[in-house]
Amino acid sequence: MLKKERQAYILQKINLHNKILSGVISEEMSVSQDTIRRDLAELEQVGKVIKVHGGAMSPSFHYQTWSFDDIYARDAKKEIARKAVTLIEDGMVVVTTGGTTIIELAKVLPTNLKATFFCGSVPAICEYMKHPNIEIIVIGDKLSKNSRITVGHQAIEQIRSLRADLCFLGINAIHPEFGVSDNDWDVVVLKKAMIKSSQKVVGLSISEKINTIQPIQLCPLDHINVLVTERTPFDPLLHDLRKKGIQPL
Repeated sequence: MLKKERQAYILQKINLHNKILSGVISEEMSVSQDTIRRDLAELEQVGKVIKVHGGAMSPSFHYQTWSFDDIYARDAKKEIARKAVTLIEDGMVVVTTGGTTIIELAKVLPTNLKATFFCGSVPAICEYMKHPNIEIIVIGDKLSKNSRITVGHQAIEQIRSLRADLCFLGINAIHPEFGVSDNDWDVVVLKKAMIKSSQKVVGLSISEKINTIQPIQLCPLDHINVLVTERTPFDPLLHDLRKKGIQPL
């Protein structure tokens, strides 16, 4: 594989999953980790990635970057947000994860909506603050600079004490056989607690993440009640997920 092709593949994976692991990418492309490290170094020099221990992440998720003007698949995420917001009713207790799709959801909340949102995502909290009738409860503890979301023991215990009506779960990868997966252990632990503490779990995912797998399994498909994508509910891409009991929206 030529360097240009390798680097294009790397960027596509980072755009899709926010972060990559050098070891995983080297296996997928059948090249050495040294080759991947050199590619990442070059991509970092031109501002395309941020190198982190063991891999790289998208600049849009870096804690020093607060501009969300260059969001991957932004139109698709806006459509997902438009659909997802219809599931929220007045008086609900809602818990949300982080990620750019959650931020788009926060932006389209109706100004007259009265609900309580539990959240540890710093950018999402900033958006929730713009809505006059929403009560915001910040899930506390250690802040992950990579994902800009609170993680750790205190955050987990706080979530475990909840009985939320809805959980909006930003999905990193979803597959009919492997279920939902992610690439950040701290975030996986947090999301597991959110799922367990919610009566209804709504996954938010652009369609490109369907039929993909990340290294850490988050949950089987039967933990997700509704999956919101930019596709129509009966799109052929969603057929296998529907057969597994997922309700597309």
